[in-house]
Amino acid sequence: MAVAQKELATTTAKLGNEAFLSKAPAQVVDKIRGRQALASEEVERITARLAGLNDRSGPSAGRGRRAAAGRAPPRPAVAGDQTGAEHHAHRGVARTARSPQRAYPSIHVAGTNGKTSVCRIIDALLMALHRRTGRTTSPHLQSAVERISIDGKPISPAQYVATYTEIEPFVQLVDQQSEAAGGPKMSKFEVLTAMAFAAFADAPIDVAVVEVGMGGRWDATNVVNAPVAVITPIGLDHTDYLGDTIDAIAGEKAGIITRQPDDLVPTDTVAVIGKQDPAAMEVLLAEAVRADAAVAREDSEFAVLGRQVAIGGQLLELQGLGGVYPEIFLPLHGEHQAHNAVLALAAVEAFFGAGADRQLDVEAVRAGFAAVRSPGRMERMRNAPTVFIDAAHNPAGAAALAQTLQEEFDFRHLVGVVSVMGDKDVDGILTALEPAFDQIVVTHNGSPRALDVESLAMRAEERFGPERVITATTLPDAIETATALVEEAGAESDSMSGAGMVITGSVVTAGAARTLFGRDPQ
Repeated sequence: MAVAQKELATTTAKLGNEAFLSKAPAQVVDKIRGRQALASEEVERITARLAGLNDRSGPSAGRGRRAAAGRAPPRPAVAGDQTGAEHHAHRGVARTARSPQRAYPSIHVAGTNGKTSVCRIIDALLMALHRRTGRTTSPHLQSAVERISIDGKPISPAQYVATYTEIEPFVQLVDQQSEAAGGPKMSKFEVLTAMAFAAFADAPIDVAVVEVGMGGRWDATNVVNAPVAVITPIGLDHTDYLGDTIDAIAGEKAGIITRQPDDLVPTDTVAVIGKQDPAAMEVLLAEAVRADAAVAREDSEFAVLGRQVAIGGQLLELQGLGGVYPEIFLPLHGEHQAHNAVLALAAVEAFFGAGADRQLDVEAVRAGFAAVRSPGRMERMRNAPTVFIDAAHNPAGAAALAQTLQEEFDFRHLVGVVSVMGDKDVDGILTALEPAFDQIVVTHNGSPRALDVESLAMRAEERFGPERVITATTLPDAIETATALVEEAGAESDSMSGAGMVITGSVVTAGAARTLFGRDPQ
């Protein structure tokens, strides 16, 4: 780690140390906070700079890069925050930076829904089992620093800036080489992935938990040494880029079930697979056979044996690869999170080689689950009236949210605040949410990708009826409007306990709401 980066890390440590701050002179505290504020501003500048990279590569450029990698592209590439589809240039960064991702093993997670929650649960379990972890997930809710976490916490703005500064010369070199060969510059996702790998190596960590950006086979993350590949449930999403059938999408996501040809220490690969449509499972199993990988499947090798709704979450009994884990408290809502939990448990068991004759420490597992946090996933923002946010951004996620609200809560009147990205299955999302909401306030979350309010209102009226749909120009206005509706419903029933609000429709919507409610990035 460079001297400047060590100084920034020291500043960060002092800022987060309340004991130090309580004893330090005021001028020292002010100086430290000032440095952190400057670093936060620089994070925003870097984020804006990286956002401009999204326009630098298009479908034709993507096909050229894949051809250069010696593989024929199954679908056109797309440039953007969510694409990991362009990893040829990232391989160049990995080589130039001496392949930092080779300094540690990884647990690699792909799928359509539940990836971030599964990554966070895996992270918590590994830490409870005394491993130092690095975690990279996307997209972020509030700040880009969330994408790179060490020991369960986002790196500081100062560390983020230092890491970007460290890899920027390598990025420029790879961009020059790519452009000389007629290719595009690196995308935002590629740069952020390289930053995560470098930060993990600098820490250093014992194991990385790596979420795929999009797809899997061509993802920028698919250069890690991953003895465990995890596949969450697969559905229809990103169909313009991954294919418009379940088996086509499964074929892309199955690409992480692999062994890197240049692994320094060859290891066996275990594919840990969540519940799947039969067509997806067939594709995944075929890929596992080709990769000579062992397979663990939910409801075959591991399963949710029991589940009870509890205050603040749920109580689970889980069948893992190494035995039964009873009395597991998971502080997350929804049946889907129970399945995420057992999938994460099986992944961690596979990483440690647990099996029929070897179980993980049950108390450590309980402690790990109890420590799980998944911001933006049925996360409570306020009481009286109750306000939740949820990052549901496709029909499957919206259906899981609606099921959770109907099965675990007894709302007499529930108002939804919804803003959806225009490139998503808007009708599918609204249809899934309709049974859960008595009224819906449609709005705009501020992203240029978000569907305009008028169009969203028209489509909402088709499913909810005009009398249940209200419009608001901005998210703050929508929350204010929904609050008034909830308070009115509470006044009519002489109780606020049965009225609530859920803000949902996209990750951006949930993140913007989280910021409005004064929550820090996690």
